[in-house]
Amino acid sequence: MIQYSLKCEQGHSFDSWFQSASAFDKLQAAGHVACAVCGSADVKKALMAPRVTASDKAAEEPASPQQPLSAPANPAEQAIAEMKAHVEANSDYVGGDFAQEARAMHLGDVPERSIWGEARGDEAKALIEEGIPVAPLPFTPTRKSN
Repeated sequence: MIQYSLKCEQGHSFDSWFQSASAFDKLQAAGHVACAVCGSADVKKALMAPRVTASDKAAEEPASPQQPLSAPANPAEQAIAEMKAHVEANSDYVGGDFAQEARAMHLGDVPERSIWGEARGDEAKALIEEGIPVAPLPFTPTRKSN
């Protein structure tokens, strides 16, 4: 795994992990690397400083983290955390039934409400083609059921 510092055309900086340098190159060439803040696909590697230890003793001792792992590390992560909290507090998680629930609401078979969940790529594409408004979320569920 390799971590890159990335920057989009709008100047947003963010980090992302990739399986390898060539995996990054393939994903970027295919347009699958997007800004975590604005969604722009015009993303470049940013200048990064190598991680170098000053002595053998420093290499043996694990570095103390600057923040707990669960705390957002930058404004983009903070915005995503706030969005996740808002979505979880103000909508119903329907899990893998997302496509069926969204379609049923669109057709008027069930009352409209705010929902979120999981859908396969082909299911999401079909919803869009049917004119059902959906959008991907930049996070995974905290829990798998209500």
